[in-house]
Amino acid sequence: MRTDYKNMGLNLLKKGQKGIIHAIFSRFGLILLLLLAQVLLLFSIFQRFEEFLPHILGGTVLFTLVMVICLLNSRMNPTAKITWLIAIMLLPVFGVLLFLYTRSDIGHRALKKRTHDIIAKTKGLIPQSEEVMEQFSQGNGGAAALARYMARSGCHPVYDGTAVTYFPLGEDKFAEMLVCLESARHFIFMEYFIVDEGLMWGRILEILARKAAEGVDVRIMYDGTCEFALLPHDYPKRLKALGIKCKVFASVSPFISTHYNYRDHRKILVIDGHTAFNGGVNLADEYINQKVKYGHWKDTAVMLKGEAVKSFTLMFLQMWGIDERQGESTRFLSFPTHPAKEAKGYVIPYGDCPLDEDKLGERVYMDILNRSLEYVHIMSPYLILDGEMETALKFAAERGVEVALILPGIPDKKVPYALAKTHYASLLESGVKIYEYTPGFVHAKVFVSDDREAVVGTINLDYRSLYHHFECATYLYDTDCIPEIEADFQATLAKCRQVSMETVRREKWHVKLTGCLMKAMAPLM
Repeated sequence: MRTDYKNMGLNLLKKGQKGIIHAIFSRFGLILLLLLAQVLLLFSIFQRFEEFLPHILGGTVLFTLVMVICLLNSRMNPTAKITWLIAIMLLPVFGVLLFLYTRSDIGHRALKKRTHDIIAKTKGLIPQSEEVMEQFSQGNGGAAALARYMARSGCHPVYDGTAVTYFPLGEDKFAEMLVCLESARHFIFMEYFIVDEGLMWGRILEILARKAAEGVDVRIMYDGTCEFALLPHDYPKRLKALGIKCKVFASVSPFISTHYNYRDHRKILVIDGHTAFNGGVNLADEYINQKVKYGHWKDTAVMLKGEAVKSFTLMFLQMWGIDERQGESTRFLSFPTHPAKEAKGYVIPYGDCPLDEDKLGERVYMDILNRSLEYVHIMSPYLILDGEMETALKFAAERGVEVALILPGIPDKKVPYALAKTHYASLLESGVKIYEYTPGFVHAKVFVSDDREAVVGTINLDYRSLYHHFECATYLYDTDCIPEIEADFQATLAKCRQVSMETVRREKWHVKLTGCLMKAMAPLM
């Protein structure tokens, strides 16, 4: 008798439907209430000692001065320094306590140690081919120097022998995902920031359950924020009932912790070690325009077939093994990758970790901007820049490079939208071209430059992606799909309105006010 996995998946989904009542009275609703209670407790303690402030005002002023000096001499990002200086000057006591708390290792010391240990132990598992590196260096010394920098922060070799397919829409990726998932014989690894119930996840889940029953090792990992907003807390158990292994990254517990500031924003799918997907597309219906939330949803992704898939296999296993003593990397890296010998160019999949000193996501973007000669074309959902990134964009434009940004025309969040507009005037004055996607929301994270190199991945141009999230992306050099990426940018550009200084002047007053007020807090968002 054939098991009806499709109906089984649909029944599991129906059980997962949640309303406001479920959210309030669920276990995680209780956890949220406990978190709020602890925050109120901190405020009450502060108020309890507020009556003694006149007696210790002199000490407070001295202490604040010491903190300001320490801040100015710290290695923190200059823009973040300004934010904390404002917070400490306005709130001499609570601001200092908040700073000390956020800069402490409360709650994430174990995560930091384990992450560093895993990266150190696996850094040499995929050796760099000296022949490939030598050929890559001959093509472009600047790109080769970037590759050597990327190798500092993890196992990020340069590969040839990898075919790359570019998907200009989430619907395109989804269609190919279904085909590739059906072909799985050994393992399926999925790591996504968002998993939401609906048509997209239902179709995928039906295949995953069937493959698990056939003996395929199926694993899925999603970020803990899904448990609050999208999925019930026992969802891993429900998937286990279908034979699917599931983990939640940084599941929220009833204790205040700096650990929750670090989210797993990666989107990775690996099939049998020979096929991988990466890009901005999560597992939810709006990403394939099955559900309309903010107009047309513009997203992108890439599919790799060949040698470079090893890096995504390793990235997944590193995150999967954070809470385990024994790693499994060697076993899964031994699966054949089926090199695409006819494929042109070079590929470097890479991950960015918020717990090290290498801000790899930002550095790759800045390096492309600094080496560009003709153009850098960018698609990003958010534009919340630190001083370094804003300077890099402006400097490239001032050198005569065509720097063009495509941003959302319909925002998903009002505050980030207002913050993005605070950068418009400065960028426009330097010659950066800014466009807004009229049909809806741009969620793509794409850099393409000079018809020779590109990045497609999960890394936004905002503080959370560049400083606080686990991220990943695919760096491409001289691959066959780069003209397609540029063509997609141009096709998207045709549906955009251009922003001018007059546009900036005519912006609604409340959007300007929101941006101005929130800009000081931008590094904390």
